[in-house]
Amino acid sequence: DAPILVLDEATSALDTESERQVQRALENLMQNRTTIVIAHRLSTIRKADRIVVMKEGHLVEEGSHDELLARGGEYEVLHRMQYDQ
Repeated sequence: DAPILVLDEATSALDTESERQVQRALENLMQNRTTIVIAHRLSTIRKADRIVVMKEGHLVEEGSHDELLARGGEYEVLHRMQYDQ
């Protein structure tokens, strides 16, 4: 029961349904600990308290999912690329 959990692309090789199942299991594991999630799939980090957006090795934005979408910056561009048809 380490106080910090680091997940590096933990669900990247999974299909959508498998990712959902793993995410549900991870939610219990993440309770009461600091969790650092490295991910390209925004669905993996949507519920995070704080999201840090990196581009070319630099921090370009930070905030919650809703804050970052409202800001219309890099996160919103990534969101549009992943979810708009």
